Amino acid sequence: MSSSDPRPAVDDRSPKPPKTYEVLTYGCQMNVHDSERLSGLLEGAGYVRAPEGSDGDADVVVFNTCAVRENADNKLYGNLGRLAPRKTQRPGMQIAVGGCLAQKDRDTIVKKAPWVDVVFGTHNIGKLPVLLERARVQEEAQVEIAESLEAFPSTLPTRRESAYAAWVSISVGCNNTCTFCIVPALRGKEKDRRTGDILAEIEALVAEGVSEITLLGQNVNAYGSDIGDREAFSKLLRACGQIEGLERVRFTSPHPRDFTDDVIAAMAETPNVMPQLHMPMQSGSDTVLKAMRRSYRQERFLGIIDKVRAAMPDAAISTDIIVGFPGETEEDFEQTMHAVREARFANAFTFQYSKRPGTPAATMEGQIPKEVVQSRYERLVALQEEISWEENKKQVGRTLELMVAEGEGRKDGATHRLSGRAPDSRLVHFTKPDGEVRPGDVVTVEITYAAPHHLLAEGPVLNVRPTRAGDAWERRTKEQQDKKQGVLLGLPKVGVPEPLPAVTSGCAVD
Repeated sequence: MSSSDPRPAVDDRSPKPPKTYEVLTYGCQMNVHDSERLSGLLEGAGYVRAPEGSDGDADVVVFNTCAVRENADNKLYGNLGRLAPRKTQRPGMQIAVGGCLAQKDRDTIVKKAPWVDVVFGTHNIGKLPVLLERARVQEEAQVEIAESLEAFPSTLPTRRESAYAAWVSISVGCNNTCTFCIVPALRGKEKDRRTGDILAEIEALVAEGVSEITLLGQNVNAYGSDIGDREAFSKLLRACGQIEGLERVRFTSPHPRDFTDDVIAAMAETPNVMPQLHMPMQSGSDTVLKAMRRSYRQERFLGIIDKVRAAMPDAAISTDIIVGFPGETEEDFEQTMHAVREARFANAFTFQYSKRPGTPAATMEGQIPKEVVQSRYERLVALQEEISWEENKKQVGRTLELMVAEGEGRKDGATHRLSGRAPDSRLVHFTKPDGEVRPGDVVTVEITYAAPHHLLAEGPVLNVRPTRAGDAWERRTKEQQDKKQGVLLGLPKVGVPEPLPAVTSGCAVD
């Protein structure tokens, strides 16, 4: 362009909008926690979270996969196929696949979906930003699957999904050999985190305003196996009770084999450990439990339930159950029904058995016809619905403290209610008070109605207690609003993304 050209010069140095990312999560709580880490890593590399509802319309789309369901691969490849034309139309877009299915299938993913840029495993999630950059520079797919853990996930940066509640991973991997589960093969042997590191993370979270933590592990109460201390988990629970400002402690998921009396005592004697227990039973039949390589039997499982209730009469106990495991007879199934009647679970996550490729159970003889499995499943669900409703009815008339939750009441807007979790984790919808109530705050209500899966407090709120957790939620909300206003003004900001959607399903049975 000549010096006499009247057209204005273009300043190529103007700032470019930051690249966006989206993490799509499938599977268990461990995957949800890993996705928080993936989001933190991408933010640290300069990306910002794509607006909610982007549905794959981002510069980087990450699939954090689960390999537990029989058709998990079909779901992944269907979603990858949906994004293929979008990637063609969007130069520079990258797609990454991580998680358990990536650890399992490895090179198969890029063979079936050659438009994928990065495949990484469960042991090396910290490499994602480097692999994305390498794929961009080399213009070819990067497949990197570590065989063992490179860094404990909690040492990585994070973007938590909640301002007032947080996962805290205490171990990864699993030493069990359940015949229906592929997780140990993909997550590796159990590796425990140092107690001091766990407590330091919890204290840092509390300092940020978090008031509820959930201790997370593939087999959480086996914590201490690395050092040969069978009471390490109960000691950790008691240590959590000494952290000032930490109001609620939960954990998931324990194994009956490792559920010892000292853990029950620690739960009962530590005020901030909640009276809630989720412990997978899987089956009530001793024959099926043996085939599953579950190291307990019905009597042992129900004995644990009795001890927990003796120590904590108000405890809500939930479980996982698989119906139709190979070789399960009608008599075996009736044993499961008997165990459910005896245990009186607050709720149960009930699944029809499906073959998990790569597991011993997938090739066992005696695979049950679909129609038989379906019939048993429906009978079990009907029984558990009846018990859940009866147990919830016992809550009517009780006065409970609820931690106000965000996004858990789908009809709250239409009903002019808010929702919260009781100490035992039951979901309660309550009348919205006149004054301000924020997620993370604590309200006191009286239960007036029970449904199978929730409770209602239809009267006025008896008390509202503002908390530091509510303050943390308010700060985060303001930061998000400021960020959105900045974008509307055309001034790109690198800021904190919105929380990831919660995914709540058990890894071993989902």
